Amino acid sequence: MKSATALVALPRSTSRRHVDIVSGSFGAGHDIAAEAIAQQLHARGFATRTWDVVDLMPGQVGRMLRSGYLRQIQSMPVTWRWTLEAIERHDAVMRGIVRALRATESALLDIAAGGPDHFVSTHPFPSQALGHLRETRRLAVPVTTYLTDMSVHRLWVHPAIDTHLAVHEIPARQARGLGAGETRVVNPAVRRSFGATSRSELAQRVARRGLGLPEDNRPLALVTGGAHGIGELFESARDLVDTGLATPVVLCGTNSRLLARVDRHPSMIGLGWIDDIPRVLEAVDVVVQNSGGMTSLETRAAALPMLTYRCIAGHGEANAAALEEAGLAQWARDAAQLHQLLKGALRVRGRRTEAPVVITDVADALFPVPQLIA
Repeated sequence: MKSATALVALPRSTSRRHVDIVSGSFGAGHDIAAEAIAQQLHARGFATRTWDVVDLMPGQVGRMLRSGYLRQIQSMPVTWRWTLEAIERHDAVMRGIVRALRATESALLDIAAGGPDHFVSTHPFPSQALGHLRETRRLAVPVTTYLTDMSVHRLWVHPAIDTHLAVHEIPARQARGLGAGETRVVNPAVRRSFGATSRSELAQRVARRGLGLPEDNRPLALVTGGAHGIGELFESARDLVDTGLATPVVLCGTNSRLLARVDRHPSMIGLGWIDDIPRVLEAVDVVVQNSGGMTSLETRAAALPMLTYRCIAGHGEANAAALEEAGLAQWARDAAQLHQLLKGALRVRGRRTEAPVVITDVADALFPVPQLIA
């Protein structure tokens, strides 16, 4: 078996408690969540190691699955809806996928030999494998799944996982309905810098200058489909241009073909890969997203108006429905609705939307601080 490679490794001290975090590089959101959780734990004095489930699979299986998933989402998105529907409706499909994921168990047991105090999973694949190890009593270490999305499908939940952490009561309720045991609602695991963003004119002008965006007073709408620029982002930007209400700024990420296409359109602005997303959110006035993934949680933390439009089939649609039910993002089903909802979102331009309710961070849910009794 190929030995697993840690994405982030901190030296283990015998005097420090230690948490192993297992993510999945099928989309940047899972890794970003893992990074935010690690930062929270470091602030509490814990050591962490972060692993990619892609590297825990035998041979090239993980990389083949990842490239196949990204091609499917980009080129044939409707088939991803069919995949999720098959998992939801057919037990045999679910059992087959779960059996295949057990190929990672040997690598996970090797990691467990390092003596962690806790495992945290930010992707459904390691959650299934770790859950099976707990169920069969081959893993004594407690395991927590952090649910990264606003909606939950069957692969996210294993009844033997000790705790499922959700970013809202809606996914928490869905997880319980799928058989999750202890389930808690926590603050989304995003960098603290998102909550410190400003809506002032000065901050916006400085952010725009740093990103090479227009520094005049025109409204800017960020169009995003995650780190890989997935979905009908160009079409969304074109529809935004047609509203005449805002200039679209398309966050293309690693999608160089999309960036080139946007750059050829005089009424759109394209951005490639950018690490400083808090600055991007300071520069724009509204976010138009299509998947309900990490960017939606970051936008929520930054208290910036957000709309869903031309959402990705499958999980994008499920997340859109959950975001709308929660009152966090209205879902524009067509261009006419986009015009109407965008006009409403821009009415609060320059003001923060309602601040998120502070519950508890992931680190505090994992390791509660004892309360002193007066």
